[in-house]
Order: sequence, then structure tokens, then C-alpha cells
Amino acid sequence: MKIGIDARMYGPKQAGLGRYVQELVLGLAEIDKESEYFIFVRNAKELESAELPNSFKIIEANISWYSWQEQFKFKKIIEKEQVDLMHFPHWNVPLFYNKPFVVTIHDLIMYHYPRQEASTHGRFVYWFKDLVHRLVLRHAVKKAKQIIVTSEFTKQDVHQTLGVPLEKMVVIYQAPFTKIINNQDTNKFQISNFKFQINKPYVLYVGNAYPHKNLEGLLRAWKIFGEKYGEDYQLVLVGKNNFFYEKLFKDLKIERLKDHNLVFTDFVSDEELANLYQNASLYVFPSLYEGFGLPPLEAMTYGVPVVSSDASCLPEVLGEGALYFDPENYQQMAEVIHTGLTDENIRLELREKAKEELKRYSGEDFIKKTLKIYLTQKV
Repeated sequence: MKIGIDARMYGPKQAGLGRYVQELVLGLAEIDKESEYFIFVRNAKELESAELPNSFKIIEANISWYSWQEQFKFKKIIEKEQVDLMHFPHWNVPLFYNKPFVVTIHDLIMYHYPRQEASTHGRFVYWFKDLVHRLVLRHAVKKAKQIIVTSEFTKQDVHQTLGVPLEKMVVIYQAPFTKIINNQDTNKFQISNFKFQINKPYVLYVGNAYPHKNLEGLLRAWKIFGEKYGEDYQLVLVGKNNFFYEKLFKDLKIERLKDHNLVFTDFVSDEELANLYQNASLYVFPSLYEGFGLPPLEAMTYGVPVVSSDASCLPEVLGEGALYFDPENYQQMAEVIHTGLTDENIRLELREKAKEELKRYSGEDFIKKTLKIYLTQKV
């Protein structure tokens, strides 16, 4: 069977979607020795270190996501390879691509948080692109042979919002990205305090600063935390510097992060990220809406206690392995953060329960279930 994968978002620099694609490609390379794979990437150099088998063919398709070239040029590139089945790990499927495909829907952010401030475009351009994106998404779920969703919450959301039959969707949980943990000698790598300016115990957040991530709410809660409980901790924000992080700090009039016990690392390597997880006192996840929520699960794999928003899929995904707060109640968020840092009984309980919750997530299951979807489409 000839299977194509849109891997243009491959790699950690593309955040959650990039991790999803990376784990998918590497996992399939390990377990599927019979199928032939066509991996479409923007730059072949991104997979040079992957050591993929000969059954994996890398095709360069240096085409931007959500662009008009994606709708026409990318379609031609795919069709040239004559794959039997295409997997689009995101909803941006070319409108006129009518060959068999499966699609992964991670969330419906555009329907629940369609705010112009979440875009770098002007009002009219944003309105037009949002309209086109919705059209593309609806085409994707209508024409797909099968739809992979990342949580039961997302399955119900897609069903209720887009009217997709439940039987057309399969929930496949993504697993925490553990290769970093398994391959790293933790004694050989220590955080450079000079580089990150971390000089106190710290609370960690990993991710981007899109409005629905609610970092504004987290920083407001952090101000309350400092005023009420002192300044013995730092808040470390890990994410690629972009328009949204810059806007966040500008809107809150934060000019000198260290004056607020804040550290912003910008993008970090996998090794640095692993070390930041390992040394964190607490992980905080304040999001208003998620389709899955990978970073808090990754924190759990490092034994870091987790406090989280109780919104959307997060109670489903994190279960009893997290302490929850209302993401729009900043006072409560500050108090839950304090409890997660100082109550040793609760910290121990969270670690123990996290171990049980993590048993529900397996990289091997993620790959095997996805491969089964492919093979059931075989003519």
C-alpha cells in the first residue's frame, strides 16, 4: 500500500502539530515494514537525522500552510506520486483533492475562539481567511474516508458543531514524546542559569501564546500570587518568540520580565526542554480550550506535579493526575498554584496518580491504531 503523509509541519518548532507529525512518521518507520510511504516535507534536511528505511520516500513540497499554493500546487505534487491513501494530520486539505484520504482533527478553535486578535492580519483579511478556513475544514471532514480525533471531547465537539456522524470518527490519543527522556543522560546536562536567568524554584509553562492559551490570565494570577505569597518562585514561559508573546507582554505593560519574577526562554532545544521539565517545581496549564493537551502529560512523565484549567478536554486527558482551577478565576488559579507548590501531601498524591493516568497513553498504541485506520481503507 502506498501511503502519503503531509509532514510539512514536521518537528518541534511547529509545537503540538509538529510533535504529532514527528511521532507519527518515526513510529510508522519502526513498526510498518510492508507499506510504502511518501513523506511530503517543506525541507528534506529536517528528516536527515531520522534514519528512515528505504520504504520511506521524502518529497520536498516547500509550500506554506493555509496558502493558495497549498490548494493547487500541493495537490499536484501529491497526485504525481499516485498514493493509495493520503493522511493529512491537520484540516488544511486541498479543496479539489478527491483521492482517498484520512484527516486528523485536533480541535475546532476557529469556531469557539474566532477572535481577530488571534491573528496578525487586518480585519477584512482575517474575516476572509477565516471564511476560507471553515470551508476547507468542512470539505475535509465531509470527504475524508475516516476522521481521527485526539480526544472524546473533540469527537463530540466535531459531531455537535459540524454534524459529522460519530461512527465516522475514531479517537486516538497521542502519547507524550518520551524519546528525549529515554535517550538523555540527565547527569550530563544542566540548565545554564546564565542563559535562562533562572535563579529560584520555578513554575513552568510550555507552549505558544495564542489568546485561547490564556497566558494573560496566568500572568494576572501570577501577580496575585506574588502579592499574596511572596516572591520565592519564578514563572518560566517556554515557547517560540513571535507576535503573540510580544503582544502579550506589551498589552500587560511588562517591560522587564525579571521585575515580575518572569523568565521567557524563547524556543529551546529538546535537551534544554527536558532539563527544564526535570527541574521544575510545578507545571501550570491555564488554557481556555484544547483538543488534547500534550505539555502537561509530558510534565507528568518527568514527575512534575501539574495544575491545570478545568476547561474543554483537560479533565478527560489529565484525569486525577492534576489539580484543577477555573481558568477565568485568577484568584483561584493563584491559590491552586500555591497549593501545588507547598502542600507536600497533594504533590505526592499528584505524582502517584499521574503515573496511573500515563498508563492510558502509549506511543505504540498511537501508531498501531493509526496504521489500522490506513489498512482498513485498502481496496
